[in-house]
Amino acid sequence: MRARWLSRFGRTVGAVAITAGLLATAACGSSDSDKDTDEAKSGSSGSSGSAFPRTVEHAMGETEVKKVPERVVALDMTFVDATLALKTDVVGYTTFAAPDEPLPDYFGDDARKYGKDAKPVGLLEEVKLEEIIKLKPDLILSAKVRHEKIYKQLSKIAPTVFTETTGATWKENLELVGETLGKEDLAQDRIEGFEKRAKTIGDAVRKSEDGNPTVSVVRFVDGPTRLYKEDTYTGVILGDLGFDLPEDARGTGFNADISEEEIKRIDADDIFVTAFPDPEGASQKSQDKFQANPLWKQLKGEVHEMSDITWMLAVGLYGADSVLDDIAKTYKVDAARG
Repeated sequence: MRARWLSRFGRTVGAVAITAGLLATAACGSSDSDKDTDEAKSGSSGSSGSAFPRTVEHAMGETEVKKVPERVVALDMTFVDATLALKTDVVGYTTFAAPDEPLPDYFGDDARKYGKDAKPVGLLEEVKLEEIIKLKPDLILSAKVRHEKIYKQLSKIAPTVFTETTGATWKENLELVGETLGKEDLAQDRIEGFEKRAKTIGDAVRKSEDGNPTVSVVRFVDGPTRLYKEDTYTGVILGDLGFDLPEDARGTGFNADISEEEIKRIDADDIFVTAFPDPEGASQKSQDKFQANPLWKQLKGEVHEMSDITWMLAVGLYGADSVLDDIAKTYKVDAARG
């Protein structure tokens, strides 16, 4: 297995609720399901022809996946994205703000096809193990940076595979999910299709009157304003488009914190801005205050308001395709949807 997913980038998320009695029940259920092994079955649509059972190397070690997973619980939207993209049913997922959030609209028809029975299993920071157990998954997906503390408990419920992190590694994470599902070829096809589409749009922009624009991506949160760098989800997308970045957005380090006195550091031909949709509205207040600063009016670039959901929180193929839609619309070029 390729090891591109072993990345260092990411952020730690807080503690998760654990119920010991339920875990004991889950352990018994897992043992029973292990008996139902299909030793010769290969992956369905898009498989590389390799059979199950298979051992998958991942951020937490090795996991044996005894049969083709058909019921996946994805504990981060990145893995909901990857599972849907690989035409596999998602039965459980975590939410960001409210416990009853539906799957995001940007998943389109695939959410209705492969996620029609999906149910929330708690907030991203407060996974409810008892809800996962009820869903009887045959695979659990997450990232070490998200849920390292409960990996052992999750593994007692069903085979569990973790990437190291999320964000800039979204393509590598899709590859790992592809390997776990026996759909390596489909994963590669989806990645190559996205990269081809991004290049087509980027080339069209360069041939237009806009030429090769410099682009900055700025996010308002409850804290310092962020200028995103190359080693981020959106940074990877801009790299595939072939766009130039302002000096402070180049290189690695996730993001550069920008104070009001440093507003000019975000300047570019086009400035794409988002605000984290926190329930208290703190991010929007931060944006309003920032943009009321006289230095904001001195920016030479054109400012474009974008959805934080797709530009920041999605961190996957469907979100990235939505970003490409926005780029095509902004520069008035064909969206190359095929």
